[in-house]
Amino acid sequence: MRSKATLKQIAKELGVSVSTVSKALNGSPEISEPTKQRVQEYAKLKNYKPNVIGLNLKNRRTKTIGVVIPNILNSFFAKVFTGIEKVADEKGYKVITCISNESLEKEINILEMLSNGTIDGFILSISKEAQKLQQFDHFKAIINDGTPMVMFDRIADEVQCDKVIVDDYESAINATNHLIDTGCKNIALFTTIKQLSVANLRAQGFYKAFEQKGLKVNEKLIIQTDNIDEFDILVKDFFDKNEVDAVFGLDEHAATIAMKMGLKKGMKIPEELSVIGFADGVWSRRMTPSLSTVSQHGPEIGEVATQLLIDKLERNEEAPVFSTTTVKTELRQRDSTKKLP
Repeated sequence: MRSKATLKQIAKELGVSVSTVSKALNGSPEISEPTKQRVQEYAKLKNYKPNVIGLNLKNRRTKTIGVVIPNILNSFFAKVFTGIEKVADEKGYKVITCISNESLEKEINILEMLSNGTIDGFILSISKEAQKLQQFDHFKAIINDGTPMVMFDRIADEVQCDKVIVDDYESAINATNHLIDTGCKNIALFTTIKQLSVANLRAQGFYKAFEQKGLKVNEKLIIQTDNIDEFDILVKDFFDKNEVDAVFGLDEHAATIAMKMGLKKGMKIPEELSVIGFADGVWSRRMTPSLSTVSQHGPEIGEVATQLLIDKLERNEEAPVFSTTTVKTELRQRDSTKKLP
């Protein structure tokens, strides 16, 4: 393995001062472009790596963002991450990504590990277990220690930080209205994420749409759980026991299983069963028929969250003001829903 050069060694080899090398590597306007290029190319050739610990002790900045997501298999979080990476790269920040796997304990350990000077701030979505238990003290402790944080999608109202959300409530109203307006009368509500704040808002929107139309929800057509295995058991004979002509799935698993069970029962989609899901993963488009979804615009959420955090870091406010930004969703109509007349 090649040994790593130091600032002092590079300065000696090039016949310039250590200060000149440091400024050239950091893109300072005080240094001419030819000198910058010469220093940067030589540093790369000599395998120079900045001393992150030294930098942190000197100016308390690492230009690194810690990202904590609950589930790597969820396409929504993957899309958010692409937005985070895009803006971070444009602004000269590095990203360290960790997965909580929906575990409160792992989430706490990740925050403790990264908040020791490794990163400048966090972008995160809360784990399912933390929301279920309403345990948010670990977030408050990090913020109180001076590390800024931006929460997205799954948030905690009692934690004082910047937040980026989607219009879960309004988008659920719009999706439910679409089912009603296309003639659906027996509409079921399915979810496997009952304990999450976003599921609660989506369910409220579903009920509100019925209320606005002067209709009543059939409670027999509601399946709400936070366990996928339990959901799969409950839905197995659901279409045999109930008269249903539409399903609004508050998450992608609930919606795709609903359509699968409807097809298994021999129902024509969308003529006999309309289905709308929440999120817009690759399976929604690849299913046959394709699944109509509420798209959450994941990359845009990631971009907004990252810009908020970087603005906070670079302004270094003594009395920070926190904001909640709402990213609008979009109902993407595919083959699983009827068109409006």
